[in-house]
Amino acid sequence: MSLDRFAPAVFVFLWSTGWVVAKYAALHSEPFTFLSIRYVLSALAFLAFCLASGAQWPKSRTTWLRAVYSGFFLHGFYLAGLWWAIANGVPAGISGIIAALQPLLTAMAAPFLVGERLQQTQKLGLVFGFIGIAIAISPKLLDPATSDLTHAALPLAINLIAMGSVTYGTLYQKKHLQSGDLRSIATLQYVGALFLTLPLSLIFEHQQFDGTAQAFAALIWSVFGLSMGGVGLLLYLIRRGQVSRAASLIYLMPPAVAFEAFIAFGEPLTVPLILGTVIVVVGVYLTNRKAVERRRPVEA
Repeated sequence: MSLDRFAPAVFVFLWSTGWVVAKYAALHSEPFTFLSIRYVLSALAFLAFCLASGAQWPKSRTTWLRAVYSGFFLHGFYLAGLWWAIANGVPAGISGIIAALQPLLTAMAAPFLVGERLQQTQKLGLVFGFIGIAIAISPKLLDPATSDLTHAALPLAINLIAMGSVTYGTLYQKKHLQSGDLRSIATLQYVGALFLTLPLSLIFEHQQFDGTAQAFAALIWSVFGLSMGGVGLLLYLIRRGQVSRAASLIYLMPPAVAFEAFIAFGEPLTVPLILGTVIVVVGVYLTNRKAVERRRPVEA
């Protein structure tokens, strides 16, 4: 069986564990500090992989800078916002539902960046997606125990902004880094991510990392399961032009994350969460269905 057939599904599975790891790691380390350590180790791991496998490095300074720049958004800004939001009270299940906005945001940005017009079904899907998000996060914003609404709203807003960052990073990668060796590009992208998280850690945190076995387990999975496995597959899908296939499977991520968070942390599967998830799933499906159908004649 070819990697092309299974890569999108494996990517979604690996990617879904990132929300559980983020909440688990928050028990043992500050978010920016953990991510900085992760990015250093990920860059070193990819560098070793490049050297062992004879990867080719970019020949132009422009490509080097574009790789670093894309990593600043694709990994740095995105995970910094997401992990900070989870560390500051956003449930992993809700954050996973917000993640489903990525293909919706991509569809919204397409008319401006690549001149692609949205079909009526896609516009309806966007509406469904945002309604679903609103329903899912409403208990968090309206919880009587949360007297300060801003305390709940700010982490949720940062989480939403993080989705915009990874959307931009993905589109930039697709447009400007279609050639070159993915192994060396991934290495440089983690350097770009470190350029963001390391200053944030030094300025806003105390570099707390408790060094427990649980902390190292989360770090190992983050580096090898997520950074090398998940991100490696994402870059592969972008290069192969199968982003639409991955996007069409991303609708499986919100229920997967919610279920994983329920098992790992006992996060309740509330009625608004379940209803919002279903509506988001419908919205993402409608948004991506037309894009997939339009590509079928070309792929054939």
